[in-house]
Amino acid sequence: MTSKGKILVVDDDRLVLATLTHGLVQAGYEVIDADNGDDAILLAREHRPELALLDIRMEGMSGFDVAAYLREALQTPFMFLSAFADEDTVAKVKELGAVAYLVKPLDIHQIVPAVEAAFANLRARIGGSTPTEPPRAQGGDEVLGQTEAMAVGVLMHRYSLSRRDALTRLRRMAAAEGRSLPDQAARLLEAVELLALPATDQA
Repeated sequence: MTSKGKILVVDDDRLVLATLTHGLVQAGYEVIDADNGDDAILLAREHRPELALLDIRMEGMSGFDVAAYLREALQTPFMFLSAFADEDTVAKVKELGAVAYLVKPLDIHQIVPAVEAAFANLRARIGGSTPTEPPRAQGGDEVLGQTEAMAVGVLMHRYSLSRRDALTRLRRMAAAEGRSLPDQAARLLEAVELLALPATDQA
């Protein structure tokens, strides 16, 4: 069977890593896994994955460090999977240019549609898709841009929502204010960044 794409998965929790790897392989992806940042970079250089799924807080080199290397040296797109959604983390995720930001705890049935969406979005961006996969997510999920995906991650964390329910909430917020989804997502992230400023900077 043709692989849907090659993914580098990095998490220092071996149980999480094994679960992610198994689930993504079952979903049709070729997976390269690593439980630390140093190995992740070596494997990325050797195998050139199309997408990386990175835990943020790890012993030694963090997911942010790996992401910065992937972006600068290999131009590899990446998404973050983290148990943390504080303002500083969200700001750093946005600064690095992640294609998606998923907040733990998540099961593989929530992660696979997000990976599908990320691949579809990346392939649409370069003007083509694979012959076997249409440029859309499976399971009723839709392709989201970086800003919308991050806003959905924030809502998931703040209100303990599933990805789909968070997207529905974001859509309702946009409709209530007469804004487009990308505009509403950008406003939400700006609000998060404002809250992250020291009190003296918010005057």
